[in-house]
Amino acid sequence: MSSRTSPVIPGFGLTLGYTLVYLSLLVLIPLGAMFVHAAQLTWDQFWAIISAPRVWAALKLSFATAFAAALINGLIGTLLAWALVRYTFPGRKLIEAMIDLPFALPTAVAGIALTALYAPSGMVGQFATALGFKIAYTPIGITLALTFVTLPFVVRTIQPVLADIPREVEEAAACLGAKPFQVFRYVLLPALLPAWLTGFSLAFARGVGEYGSVIFIAGNMPMKTEILPLLIMVKLDQYDYHGATAIGVLMLVVSFILLLLINLLQRKIAKS
Repeated sequence: MSSRTSPVIPGFGLTLGYTLVYLSLLVLIPLGAMFVHAAQLTWDQFWAIISAPRVWAALKLSFATAFAAALINGLIGTLLAWALVRYTFPGRKLIEAMIDLPFALPTAVAGIALTALYAPSGMVGQFATALGFKIAYTPIGITLALTFVTLPFVVRTIQPVLADIPREVEEAAACLGAKPFQVFRYVLLPALLPAWLTGFSLAFARGVGEYGSVIFIAGNMPMKTEILPLLIMVKLDQYDYHGATAIGVLMLVVSFILLLLINLLQRKIAKS
């Protein structure tokens, strides 16, 4: 005897149809149009654009600083999520609100504030200058801006997973003789790692495409502190639409490959 379910939302066919139409209008068609526009270039023209030293320098800087910021937030975000989930302390709600601030704050405002703070004449930057190094207008400043912008992605991804892990499991492992590191290694890490990789990939993807908070603190010096999104804007300002599209395709392909590898690793860990 077969049983039928009565879902609240429409059936699979209609739901999938809405999903594909929505996804196509917002993602697939715009990205497809970019590839079609880039296809107007010959391979030699396309390679000449994306292999330019200025483009490669911006590509390395964008992906390296985004990766570094995602790693930093992977550590700091995990500690913040742990403190917010496992402890009750004065000011906890305030910290919760401050973590979500990068979501609400315009990125340009964040960039101006960070530049004013870490510039050589700023409140923090002047002490760094006295010690013989600079924060603003260097890759360090770019990484700092990306760390600020992408922090919520890691915290908000790990927080619900931590909240679902019963404390009794850790206490049981400790009662059986497990040391704190062993509890973390064999109890917490397997549950947290898939969520950690998700937060890391979201932070990394957000950092690669970040523009507003970076252009003020980067200094935008070609071959030194010029990020790839800014180079695309430079091409557009010069009415070089083919050049901007070619760089955009390069950025999209590299981002897709890296995120695909991260997702495959996450799936492999989840199955193990």
